[in-house]
Amino acid sequence: MNPKIDELNWKILKQLQRNARESFANIGRAIGLTAPAVAERVKKMEDLGIIMGYKATVSHALTGHQLKAIITLRAFMGKLKPFLAIVGNLEEVINCYRITGNENIVMEVVLKDQFHLEKFIDQLIQYGETRTHIVLSQVISNAPMHKIK
Repeated sequence: MNPKIDELNWKILKQLQRNARESFANIGRAIGLTAPAVAERVKKMEDLGIIMGYKATVSHALTGHQLKAIITLRAFMGKLKPFLAIVGNLEEVINCYRITGNENIVMEVVLKDQFHLEKFIDQLIQYGETRTHIVLSQVISNAPMHKIK
């Protein structure tokens, strides 16, 4: 176990993963520390890179992105590096992973509709063979990390 993540730090992380905007005073009350002690521990975990940032979770459906899909890409010979160079500029991509196996890439994308999906796939096919899986519903989302037992 990482010595910088003791039991109290795990309790703080659990609270922050539930609500990153929770006050240090409320976190402290929940775990038995003062607000300044919580603040110090959070700052230390930020400095160590354990806490990498805070973000807003946005509803894709309410922003006009009615379609979510998982797309895998099996890159053509010599096309993986060019793809990796441009994928960060593809606004539809909200997560992208380089993976092992037959495919090289897995992307989570959000799109307006099936016509947007078609145009997006047309952009991708110059880099490799794609497979698209339409997301019907989200079963688990951003589940909090827990201490490994």
